[in-house]
Amino acid sequence: MAVMKKTSGRSMLSAGILANRKGARGLEVLLVHPGGPFWRKKDDGAWSIPKGEIDAADTPEQVARREFGEELGPSASIGPLQPLGEVRQRGGKRVIAFSGEGHFDPATLTSNTFDSEWPPRSGQRQRFPEVDRAEWFDIEFARTKMLSGQVDLLDRLLAIAGESAGK
Repeated sequence: MAVMKKTSGRSMLSAGILANRKGARGLEVLLVHPGGPFWRKKDDGAWSIPKGEIDAADTPEQVARREFGEELGPSASIGPLQPLGEVRQRGGKRVIAFSGEGHFDPATLTSNTFDSEWPPRSGQRQRFPEVDRAEWFDIEFARTKMLSGQVDLLDRLLAIAGESAGK
């Protein structure tokens, strides 16, 4: 695995899971909305697959499974994983993605949290959920909700699933 330089102490390589299921609307995918004040009023183009930073000690699949549980909570389950390859997000972060059949009720979301100074330059620290919402979307609606750099993952999932959808 290539070593990535860190900027601002953050890794530029993550791994995550695009969970899917067969629903009433056909193939559906599970996306999460980032928590915290920066994302509060953003919706279209803000949702993501559950993912987290890779360090030297873990494989991408280990990180993807760990982050899936941390961001969704103990009720989330995922089956065997298939690789979807790598995408690059707008800020340069690379994401190694996997797909698998998932089982999760968004009403049971229990995300891990992070601390951040809020309001900015106030000296006050607040705790926020890493993920504030999770939802199952059909493929075409997911295209409008996902970060633009992750949309290719939907087409890769469709290719694996043997389905097609208009763009």
